[in-house]
Amino acid sequence: MAIKSIADLDLFNKRVFCRFDFNVPLDGNGAIKDDTRIVRALPTIRYAIEKGARLILCSHLGRPKGTVKPELSLKPVAARLSQLLGQNVSFVSDCVGPEVLLVVNNLHSGEMVLLENVRFHSEETKNDPNFSAQLAELADVYINDAFGTAHRAHCSTVGIAELLKEKGAGLLMKEELENLEKAFANPRKPVVGIIGGAKVSDKISVLKNILTKMDMVLIGGGMANTFLKAEGLEVGISLVENDMIAIAKEIMEIASARKCDFCLPKDVIVALGMDNGVESKVTSVDKIGLKEMALDIGPVTTREFSGRIQKAGTIIWNGPMGVFEQAAFKKGTMEIAKAVAASKAFSVVGGGDSVRAVIQAGVSEKISYISTGGGAFMEFLEGKALPGVVALES
Repeated sequence: MAIKSIADLDLFNKRVFCRFDFNVPLDGNGAIKDDTRIVRALPTIRYAIEKGARLILCSHLGRPKGTVKPELSLKPVAARLSQLLGQNVSFVSDCVGPEVLLVVNNLHSGEMVLLENVRFHSEETKNDPNFSAQLAELADVYINDAFGTAHRAHCSTVGIAELLKEKGAGLLMKEELENLEKAFANPRKPVVGIIGGAKVSDKISVLKNILTKMDMVLIGGGMANTFLKAEGLEVGISLVENDMIAIAKEIMEIASARKCDFCLPKDVIVALGMDNGVESKVTSVDKIGLKEMALDIGPVTTREFSGRIQKAGTIIWNGPMGVFEQAAFKKGTMEIAKAVAASKAFSVVGGGDSVRAVIQAGVSEKISYISTGGGAFMEFLEGKALPGVVALES
C-alpha cells in the first residue's frame, strides 16, 4: 500500500485538514466521561503544530443523523484539547461555509481550530460530492488519523481525500496499520485468535477469514453456545442462534480442513438468569440443565485457554468470554485478559468490550497493542479493504 505518513508531507504554513475520532462519551451535562480517543490523537496534533501547520481538526460525535443536536456538539472537545495541549484550540460552530472558510484562512502557522460535528450535515454520511468539495476548499493537505471510522466511506474520510493530492495517514492511523499488519501479514507462530461476544452472526466473516491465518481459535461468550449446540449438546436456555447452527458446523468443518485447532469451552458458569445476585455454579458443557443459562467459561476452560495463550507467538483478541459486566460472570474474561498480558506473544486487542476487559483487569499496559477501532477492527479481521485507508493510497 503506497500510503504517505504525515511525516512525509510538507506542513509548514499549509492548511492541514485532520480527520480524528473524537466520538467520546458525554454525561448528561455535556462533560467528557472518557477522553482516551482525544489523548490518542495528541501526537499527531503536536507533530502538525510543531511543523507549523495551520491545523483544522474534524470529527463526528454520536449519530445526529444530519440534524444539529446541541448535546452532540464538539465544543467540550475543544475545551479538553486546550487543557491537554496547553494551547488554545478555537472552535467554530459549523464545518463548511463562508464563515468557516474565513476562520480557517485567518489561522496562523501553529494555530488550530476544531470544526463542529461533521455529521450535523446529512451529506457527510452519503459521501456527497458537493459536501466533499466544500470540505476540500478548506485545506491544502489532508490527514486521516481516525482508524475508528476508516470503514466508513463518508465525505470526511473518503470524499475529501479523493480531491486533495497531498494526503497521508496520521501517526495513530500509521500505528494502527503497522500493528495490524504485524499481527496478520507476517505473524510470529503459533497464531492464536480469541473470539468471544454474544452472536455467531456478528462474526461469521471474521471467523471464516481468520481460520485461514490462525493456528488456533479459542471460542467464548454467548456465541460458544451455538457451536456447542451444533455439536449436539443441550445448552438449556442459553443464548443460541438456531438459524446459525448450520453455519457453525460449516465453520468447524473449515477449521478442521485447514488444521486450525478450534477450541470450545469444556465447562461453563451457569445460572437460572442474569440478574445480579442470582446463584451460579460450574458445570461441564455436557451437563447444562434445561433451565440453565451458560454465562461465562468455567475454570477448566480458563486454565486450558490460558495454557494455549502462553505458547502463542501472536494473539488477536476480539470479544469477551462471558457477561463480564456482572461480577458473577466476569472471572473467565478477566483471567484470559491476564493470560494475554502475561504471554510473551505479540498481542493485539480490539473492540469495545475486549478493550474494556483488559482495562478492568488492570493489564492494558501489558498488551502489545490496543486498537482504537471497533467496526474498523472487525472489518480488518474480515479481510475487507477499509475505504478510509484505500482513499489515502497515492
